[in-house]
Amino acid sequence: MGAPRGIVLFAHGSRDARWREPVEAVARRVRQLEDGALVQCAYLEAATPDLPTAVATLAGQGAQEVDVLPVFLGVGKHLREDLPRLMDDLRQAHPGMQLRLRPAIGETPDFIDALARLALKN
Repeated sequence: MGAPRGIVLFAHGSRDARWREPVEAVARRVRQLEDGALVQCAYLEAATPDLPTAVATLAGQGAQEVDVLPVFLGVGKHLREDLPRLMDDLRQAHPGMQLRLRPAIGETPDFIDALARLALKN
């Protein structure tokens, strides 16, 4: 069996700890769906851990492949400019790790469909 894959749920962040609860709930659900999944939450600002810390944690757990999933509804300046720079820095810091940046959740067909279905629910 190969090295485990890591997943980072990357969100904006807030000083209000309650703001992080949905992101952390998704991480718990991923772990429920895939026993032994290596999942970390990471935040761009105003919350911890940051992305480099989350990736370092996954590396310490043996992950050699890490998918970074932006938990953003759309692509703004943070995802167009800040996140690519962070990813470049991470690739330099972890040259043996395969880091993949996935599309923002708000732009994926599954998420759009789920929101539409929620909007139509009675």
